Amino acid sequence: MQTAAAAGMKCRGCGSAGNASKWDRSGLQGGRQMMLLWIILSSSLSLMVDGQMKIAPETVQQWAVSFGKEMAALSATYSGAKLLQKKYKDIEGVVKIEEVNGEELVKRFAEEMEEMLGRKMKSVKRLAEAAEDADLYHDYNETLEFDYFNSMLINKVDSAGNPLPLGGEFPLEENEHFNKLPVSTQMSNIQVPTNVYNRDPDILNGAYMSEALNEVFIDNFQKDPTLTWQYFGSSTGFFRLYPGIQWIPDDNGVVTFDCRNRNWYIQAATSPKDVVIVVDVSGSMKGLRLTIAKHTINTILDTLGENDFVNIIAYSDYVRYIEPCFKGMLVQADLDNREHFKLLVDELHVKGEGKVKNAMKESFKILNEAAALGQGSLCNQAIMLITDGAMEDFQDVFEEFNWPERRVRVFTYLIGREMTFAENVKWIACNNKGYYTHVSTLADVQENVMEYLHVLSRPMVINHDHDIIWTEAYMDSVLFNTQAQSLLLMTSVAMPVFSKKKETLSHGILLGVVGTDVALRELMRLAPRYKLGVHGYAYLVTNNGYILSHPDLRPLYKEGKKLKPKPNYNSVDLSEVEWEDTEEKLRTAMVKGETGRMSLDGRTSVDKGRRVMFLRNDYFYTVINETPFSLGIVLTRGYGQYIFIGNVSVEEGLHDLLAPDLTIASEWTYCETDIDPAHRKLTQLQAVVRYLTGKEPDLECDVLLLQQTLFDAVVTAPMEAYWTALMLNTSGMDEEVETAFLGTRSGLLRFQRYTGIEKRIAKSFLTSTDKENMFTLDHFPVWYRRAAENPPGQFLYYLPRQDTRDIFRDYEADYSATLSTEEAELQAQEGGRRWREAEEEEADEEEEEEGRGTLLLVLGMASPFTYPHSAAPLCALSSVPTFSVLSLIYFLFLLSLNCTGMPLKHAKLPASLRWMVRCLFVFIVLQFRLLPLPLYGNLIRSVVCHSMLQHKI
Repeated sequence: MQTAAAAGMKCRGCGSAGNASKWDRSGLQGGRQMMLLWIILSSSLSLMVDGQMKIAPETVQQWAVSFGKEMAALSATYSGAKLLQKKYKDIEGVVKIEEVNGEELVKRFAEEMEEMLGRKMKSVKRLAEAAEDADLYHDYNETLEFDYFNSMLINKVDSAGNPLPLGGEFPLEENEHFNKLPVSTQMSNIQVPTNVYNRDPDILNGAYMSEALNEVFIDNFQKDPTLTWQYFGSSTGFFRLYPGIQWIPDDNGVVTFDCRNRNWYIQAATSPKDVVIVVDVSGSMKGLRLTIAKHTINTILDTLGENDFVNIIAYSDYVRYIEPCFKGMLVQADLDNREHFKLLVDELHVKGEGKVKNAMKESFKILNEAAALGQGSLCNQAIMLITDGAMEDFQDVFEEFNWPERRVRVFTYLIGREMTFAENVKWIACNNKGYYTHVSTLADVQENVMEYLHVLSRPMVINHDHDIIWTEAYMDSVLFNTQAQSLLLMTSVAMPVFSKKKETLSHGILLGVVGTDVALRELMRLAPRYKLGVHGYAYLVTNNGYILSHPDLRPLYKEGKKLKPKPNYNSVDLSEVEWEDTEEKLRTAMVKGETGRMSLDGRTSVDKGRRVMFLRNDYFYTVINETPFSLGIVLTRGYGQYIFIGNVSVEEGLHDLLAPDLTIASEWTYCETDIDPAHRKLTQLQAVVRYLTGKEPDLECDVLLLQQTLFDAVVTAPMEAYWTALMLNTSGMDEEVETAFLGTRSGLLRFQRYTGIEKRIAKSFLTSTDKENMFTLDHFPVWYRRAAENPPGQFLYYLPRQDTRDIFRDYEADYSATLSTEEAELQAQEGGRRWREAEEEEADEEEEEEGRGTLLLVLGMASPFTYPHSAAPLCALSSVPTFSVLSLIYFLFLLSLNCTGMPLKHAKLPASLRWMVRCLFVFIVLQFRLLPLPLYGNLIRSVVCHSMLQHKI
């Protein structure tokens, strides 16, 4: 059990919570204090001899001790830490501590994920069977007339007010389950790419035949309400999607989405393959021909995935690899390699005479060697020949390397309008179990390249191999037009659909691919945060070692005010985030699908990477059966090793759970609200209350998590009365206190607002936009994580980095104001450049625009229980908006002295000045700004930076 209690305040001055003493800027008391400060200042200046101040360091230390005691008392009072610790001590006899068994936990999580993903696979199998049966009983009609619902034309009218052809009324309603998109859960509709005629006989027959899928779509969704999008991508180009939506074209009115280009379609339609692309760069390929050839290569590359292997050879008078580093080998066709090849293809130039014979020999050697060594995909092999003609006698090459088995298929693409050598190029393909296409324009490339997929799928069709495939993680920025929908990481499960008609069975006809999407965020809910501890986490990797989900996977970047996917966001290797695994033992074991454990010393970052904690982590991993995925969990030594279990009655817990100052983690799954449509608008707290009161007994809830939440609600209930009493005690309450709050491992959060939003400095603190300080699906609050690692019994003074930056920004502004124009410009260019660059980088972060001047005081306390302290640390935390950004530095230095009792060792200063440098000197210079700043600027900057680092501020 981990708990954090806290208070937040903004102080112009500080006094004990038990009295009403405050520093005021007006009145007699304020005048006396200002006079005293001036006396101190004058005395300090008058006592300077040879640049050294004569104030005794004992005097300064006395000030530090006094000020530190006041702050310690104030923090303890408003956090209520002692009361909270006492409450947990009182219930020591009724709690139970259990050590977490990581091996059992990861296996249980994997089994639950396997069950969830298994339901998706069953849905896809039902769709494939229904599509094949529908085609079996459908007779192709060349003159068929059929009006289907075109997703681009629905609910639209012409100038006369009449529905558009293939449009008509198509009721849509916002649905919580589908990201609040307007959808029709009663029917699917069809999208056709702009470059495909929407009344083509193949389209009309396919649309009519696939109408039978509507019933299966609906039935699947009723059997598994967690299903998202279900779809059928036809080999003719149309895309049937359930639930039906209004498809939004781009700004030019064009829909470029073609389901046949999607990774799920390509992977399901073909087996893994080794491909060598051979491109003619002789002089005859100049101009448009070279442009078409480059586009053809890029389109072929787009049809490859992580399970495929590739290389590219260019030939003219001689043969060369476009990437010399890949000479004689096949490389994995992951996103990085494909993009690298595209850059090199763009640099190709034509020259010389085309001699294809040597290029074909080199290609066969690569493929044969890979097969002999057990490298590559160990499945299909193909050569893609892109040329404007072949004049040589190359039959002996095929006799030597490929006949009679014809294990390597050869696909040929004749580029340009010239047909002189068409027969030669066609002969190559037809005698090597390939396919010949003529590409005369750029518009022909897409359709012609896709033909090779149908050829490679024939063995699967003839053997009726319905292999289920899972894709890597991706974001569907093409399908969805809003940022909230398009930036969700997901994976797809898909299966090919074949023709079962006897007359076409031997031809191996691929009808298309069916599939459904799985949001990875929903999958990771099956590994709940509270079971993993404050620093623990779960992650998923593919059989290629790429990350599906990981808390350190940051797939987005900011461009202006918009978030966009990084170019290679879905090809991040596990070794890139778990970099402590230097020997890649963890990665290797998970790629092989093994089950096991290992321990590593690690460093984890908090507060957006600005602070680092050193931890000892235990890794547990296992494979998710029937999928290419492996699951891993990380438990941290200490707090991750144990779990705290308490128990109270539902009646008692429910009473305290309904307190107005209490919330629970909205992103956690206390109760499953996505199964029944009637529950989807319920918050987690509402769902918990309805379940516990018996109003919704059918809700599926996490009983252990509810038990912990009720227990925490009861134990922490006295804090509400304590904070309220402080607020009502107007004589003893500091008028600037903002917020008091606490959090527990169950995701429970209590808070008391002492000031209205209009007076509050930290306006976004503990709101839905303040993700860093809230319990989320990905992490515990940053103040919770830092408190968990703080030494017991000591306050940790946590200053958010944006506040630190403001302090130096104000300091530099005042410093520059004392200089001449030329000096100020020089200072801005040299001394201030780094600070301003950092400021510009973070200027767009909204959370840093609010809550400036906030100081978080964190106290880690020893556990009151008799079991290992790592099971139930208690910590108190206070949020203190600063008196002023400059006097805050004085406050930090004084408090650091009191807490540590250790003076800063400054080698260049005599001992009598060490305390002055850290306390009074900084106070005088930064608070009153009376000494010449240019003289002491570098010294102050050095002291401030060093002290903040030393004391973790």
